[in-house]
Amino acid sequence: MSKIFVVDTNKNPLNPIHPGRARMLLQEGKAAVWKRYPFTIILKDVLPNPQIAPLRLKIDPGAKFTGLALVDDATGEVAWAAELEHRGFQIRDALTKRRQLRRGRRHRKTRYRQPRFDNRKRPTGWLPPSLQSRVENIVTWVRRLQKLALISDISQELVKFDTQLMENPDISGFAYQQGELAGYEVREFLLFKFNHTCMYCGAKDTRLEIEHLLPKSKGGSNRISNLGIACRNCNQKKGRQALREFLAQKPDLLQRILRQVKQQKADTAAVNSTRWALFNRLKETGLSVEVGTGGRTKFNRCRQNLPKTHWLDAACVGASTPLKLKVSGVVPLSIRAVGYGNRQMCQVDKFGFPKRGKEGKLIKRERQKNYFGFQTGDMVKAIVPTGKHAGTHVGKVTVRKSGAFDLTVAHVRLQSIRWKHCRAVHRFDGYSYASLSTNVEFLND
Repeated sequence: MSKIFVVDTNKNPLNPIHPGRARMLLQEGKAAVWKRYPFTIILKDVLPNPQIAPLRLKIDPGAKFTGLALVDDATGEVAWAAELEHRGFQIRDALTKRRQLRRGRRHRKTRYRQPRFDNRKRPTGWLPPSLQSRVENIVTWVRRLQKLALISDISQELVKFDTQLMENPDISGFAYQQGELAGYEVREFLLFKFNHTCMYCGAKDTRLEIEHLLPKSKGGSNRISNLGIACRNCNQKKGRQALREFLAQKPDLLQRILRQVKQQKADTAAVNSTRWALFNRLKETGLSVEVGTGGRTKFNRCRQNLPKTHWLDAACVGASTPLKLKVSGVVPLSIRAVGYGNRQMCQVDKFGFPKRGKEGKLIKRERQKNYFGFQTGDMVKAIVPTGKHAGTHVGKVTVRKSGAFDLTVAHVRLQSIRWKHCRAVHRFDGYSYASLSTNVEFLND
């Protein structure tokens, strides 16, 4: 079961405890709620000489989702887990749209400044904003978890697939490339490359086998560039035929497979581009950082008969994974990066020109974000005494200058909620939270 974080009166982290124990401390008045996400309580008394067991933070970074897990190496218990959803592709699309609008204005020769590309210089180690956001999101949550639990080590899945070692298995000095892990590395890479489907018939819900595009009987090798993935029926039907010979009557399918063999995955490129930047940032924390591969992660997960999820992959990262993980009852927290809005004050139309109101004035956003001590995105508890919305509601607030807020509760928008009836539950921090068990946001106090 997911445990509850505990800190003492000086905000020093203690051992996470069972939810039942946390409930008793709250009911007895010995503790108070300190944070809602992740749920943390703070003790009102000082504990003399507490015995704190260190935890290992495991990270499975991905292009869209990153798995996080806190594991006790001594007992194999997963104390806490989460899945972090990035907004890198959203940032990429926003930057692309902005670039298109600016170039369109320049090409129309409207009144607009000239491009100043010669004045730009990228520093060493520069990453595009869409990739840098992934690194910053993970580092942010590493720092947050350090304040809530005693973390002694970090395990990171650094190398997703090392294709150089796969093509030359004789390279020595890498233990994960030897023995039974070698097959996991190659097979996992091919499944990822061909989207877990047969490259000939597109079958998904069946056992897939490694396929040689040019058979070994005709001089084909075991290089990754000569390997594919296919179901048993297609593999046996192809037999010892070469790929071009087997698909001579299907030129469209042949060209698609040849393109897919050479195609570079956007997700793979994103992970490979940020892996070392993330590793260096994690080293700056001063903790010991263990690295592992995707093949090692899958080997550990399959050995324990665990389903494939981002947080379970994170729990299985690295050679330090216990022989038996205790994951029963763990409810992972879903964390989605939503950002803090944009800084564009003037609203524009689809052509990139400023919008104007009825009187011809530019439509601009308000500079002030906080009204009456609340900000859009805060989670509040509203106790409305009268009116059609009378009752107690917990949800996300949209602030208004007039003091009549909008409250979103379970995807239902309640309008004209006075600010005097609202009490802050969780301040907006750039992330949205939900429970992976029901995928419904926590809206109960």
